[in-house]
Amino acid sequence: MSELPSPVTLLVLDAEPLPRLGSLSGRVRVEHADESTLAERLPRADVLLVWDFASHAVRHAWPGEGPRPRWVHTASAGVDHLMSPELAASDTVVTNARGVFDRPIAEYVAALVLAMAKDLPRTWELQRAREWRHRETQRVAGTRACVVGSGPIGRAITGTLEALGITTALVGRTARAGVHGPEQLDRLLTRADWVVSAAPLTAETSGMFDARRLGMMQPSARFINVGRGQLVVEDALVEALNKRWIAGAALDVFPHEPLGPDSALWDVPGLIVSPHMSGDTIGWRDELGAQFVELYERWEAGEPLPNVVDKKRGYVPGH
Repeated sequence: MSELPSPVTLLVLDAEPLPRLGSLSGRVRVEHADESTLAERLPRADVLLVWDFASHAVRHAWPGEGPRPRWVHTASAGVDHLMSPELAASDTVVTNARGVFDRPIAEYVAALVLAMAKDLPRTWELQRAREWRHRETQRVAGTRACVVGSGPIGRAITGTLEALGITTALVGRTARAGVHGPEQLDRLLTRADWVVSAAPLTAETSGMFDARRLGMMQPSARFINVGRGQLVVEDALVEALNKRWIAGAALDVFPHEPLGPDSALWDVPGLIVSPHMSGDTIGWRDELGAQFVELYERWEAGEPLPNVVDKKRGYVPGH
């Protein structure tokens, strides 16, 4: 077992409800911080649990001299909210919640595909208007999808869509067996009925779905973003929908959250807006807490940690 101070100081960047730490209770000294106190408390922490994964406090609090936690774990798949140049250059290990959200997000994407293909939003509108209007809807089997992001979430989405009979192409950072490289993306976009964005936010992926790429899509295509809001140029997407360059879209993530009531996105024709909930199923917070406890046990025993983020790339490599 590695030699650690006794007890270890675990600092939690809080969000309600607080994490359940189970077997760690009484074994570690737990301190809590919010955005206003994080910088002050970081130097005396051995481990930082970023429970408030919507906060950018870590990015702002990390710079400066002095000791810092040896391990940071974020209860999210993405790490762009916490990564600063100083953290990236440090020897602090960063892990994420890889594995918790894969299946739920894949199910959510499948639900959106079926809802749009079967015109369910319009059915609900007509029901509320007490209007009987027969329509024909689209068969999803035999259509084509392009999923951008070859990590566990993208692979789960691919498998779920293929189970619906959709021919799916997966695009990743590099080409390999079963994965197309980024140089193939434009070609695949021109053929896809469904384009799903599930990539991490990096310098290379920011704004990747711009007016040029949206303009490549078929008029019958639908676009879904469950990755990061900054992957999409929102004004370009709004224009594409208003001018009917594409048939529809669904956004679960946005550059600025929560989406304000005065946002123009609420009223864009053909757009489904959801409040960053695609991965959040009943009990998801308990799964995140249990995952952290399991990782802590490994860290305390000096065992290699899974889910270690490549801090330069901004995601867990090997997928």
